[in-house]
Amino acid sequence: MSDSNTIAASTADQNGAVPGEPVTKDENSRRGNWGNQIEFVLTSVGYAVGLGNVWRFPYLCYRNGGGAFMLPYFIMLVFCGIPLFFLELSFGQFASQGCLGVWKISPMFKGVGYGMMVVSTYIGIYYNVVICIAFYYFFMSMTNLLPWTYCNNPWNTPDCSGVLGSSHQLNASLANATTSLVAGVSEAVNRTKRTSPSEEYWKHYVLNISDDIGNFGEVRLPILGCLAVSWIVVFLCLIRGVKSSGKVVYFTATFPYVVLTILFIRGITLDGAINGIKYYLTPQWQKVLDAKVWGDAASQIFYSLGCAWGGLITMASYNKFHNNCFRDSIIISITNCATSVYAGFVIFSILGFMAHNLNVPVSEVADHGPGLAFVAYPEALTLLPISPLWSLLFFFMLILLGLGTQFCLLETLVTAIVDEIGTDWIMRNKTIITLSVAIVGFLLGVPLTTQAGIYWLLLMDNYAASFSLVIISCIMCICVMYIYGHRNYFKDVEMMLGFPPPLFFKVCWRFISPLIISFILIFTVIQYKPITYNDYVYPGWSLAIGFAMALSSVVCIPIYALYKISRSPGATFRERLKNACQPHPKWGPALREHRTGRYAPMASGDTVEARPLKEKEELKEDLKEELKEEEEKERKDEISLTIQGSNGSTNTHNNPNPSA
Repeated sequence: MSDSNTIAASTADQNGAVPGEPVTKDENSRRGNWGNQIEFVLTSVGYAVGLGNVWRFPYLCYRNGGGAFMLPYFIMLVFCGIPLFFLELSFGQFASQGCLGVWKISPMFKGVGYGMMVVSTYIGIYYNVVICIAFYYFFMSMTNLLPWTYCNNPWNTPDCSGVLGSSHQLNASLANATTSLVAGVSEAVNRTKRTSPSEEYWKHYVLNISDDIGNFGEVRLPILGCLAVSWIVVFLCLIRGVKSSGKVVYFTATFPYVVLTILFIRGITLDGAINGIKYYLTPQWQKVLDAKVWGDAASQIFYSLGCAWGGLITMASYNKFHNNCFRDSIIISITNCATSVYAGFVIFSILGFMAHNLNVPVSEVADHGPGLAFVAYPEALTLLPISPLWSLLFFFMLILLGLGTQFCLLETLVTAIVDEIGTDWIMRNKTIITLSVAIVGFLLGVPLTTQAGIYWLLLMDNYAASFSLVIISCIMCICVMYIYGHRNYFKDVEMMLGFPPPLFFKVCWRFISPLIISFILIFTVIQYKPITYNDYVYPGWSLAIGFAMALSSVVCIPIYALYKISRSPGATFRERLKNACQPHPKWGPALREHRTGRYAPMASGDTVEARPLKEKEELKEDLKEELKEEEEKERKDEISLTIQGSNGSTNTHNNPNPSA
């Protein structure tokens, strides 16, 4: 073997390259890295900035005191959001592992990683259904007249009353008639409650909604087709993992801001827009004393940043070891929250215009969730000149916002599977795993495209990723700060970044953030109300399924902990528990050149030193196993050299010691 080949081979070995694969410029050739840090930041922004920023935050803001809500919101961002974001980024980057591999830090808690996978699976299933509905509306907007503009369609009912009539005179007469009814007979108003064309289009045409969650009816083929399109787009963007998705996010993470700006400029020029924005921002300071407002602020920060989904750990695991993830966490967190505030201006300027046209208070047209995205806002767009153009832009923005989050959800699952199996074959054929996960996700999403699909979608949204995320995040903080030890973790971060975590973050990680997380959990339990959809009340059996979904991710933690304790060495339960909590010998930086200090190789140079906490007996066994692997590898190299020599392909002057 030539000297150049020897150097290349050793470099490949150090970087963890798959044998037989060419060595790339990546720091970690085996797993790959982001092309540059901009790709990581944009991907993380796309992950954190999702549909909730547009359809949930503005509604929470006006409901909880307008501008006054900003105070608890940004306090929770500083004391909970940014610290947890930094913790997860540094956790994944230090170990260069996904949400399962990082738990070498304390193997007993690997169930937390499985819980993250379960949560990401649930969210990934229903999130792509929301994206596919946005695709459907996008395609339906490619027309001269939006189909939800008037009430003269086959799916409309006699109760339908459009904002636009056949003439302005008719509109005026309808408005006058409505006003007289309001002033006159209240029962008549209740009996003739207005349903908009957009609402009837959503219920009777797009969903063709059934009367019960158990009545699935038929699959809505147009929605099913859009779901297939959505999964195909996600798969193609992740076909080469972070190498391909890192390029796609240059568009998917930035273009929504272009659309938001276009809609904002158009919105503030409309009549009544100022009233909508005032309704959104006018502070009601008395509400700051309400615990519910603080609970909503903490919950929104926690859920909107994507903490405890596993995505942050996964995305950071593809960073280079010495990347400044402290800086990244602050940039991404602030960008996420600023986007939420900005989106509020876009939403309420249009809703203010709609309220002005209908001559009703803004509160009567304000909505959140699917009701905002697929009913209230589309109806407001019908009032604008060239309404199909604005509709195309709006739904294209929703698609991009959703895809940015969906990329990371799928990559979280794929990375966890690939890292856990870890063979050379699966590293080379990661695309097959990505395709398999996408196909399974599509099949599991099919029931959500039936006539009862919206009931199941909202059930998963309310239960699958609610209090379970809070529990997972709290246990992660306890494990890293108290089981592994805060001093150990602070040293790890200093070794990685070149400076220790600021004192503020040390205090937040150990005390403040876990307290806020506990507050969110208590608040969630106290404020719990059974889910409803408009006037439909979910039956008890469906709520039981919802709680089962929520518990399915949390139950992974004790089950795996008991399994790990039972398999750990020790004569007593206490010894087994102690051994199960201790870091694995392979915990630490993934690459040999980064394993310095207490992670430095031992004198033999063949193995890597485990933590001082590791038992001596386990260390000896690990050393013996690795020595055997090295001896087998050397024998294989000798055989290959002998074969090369017999074929005359290797010259002796290239190998000064042929017998070695």
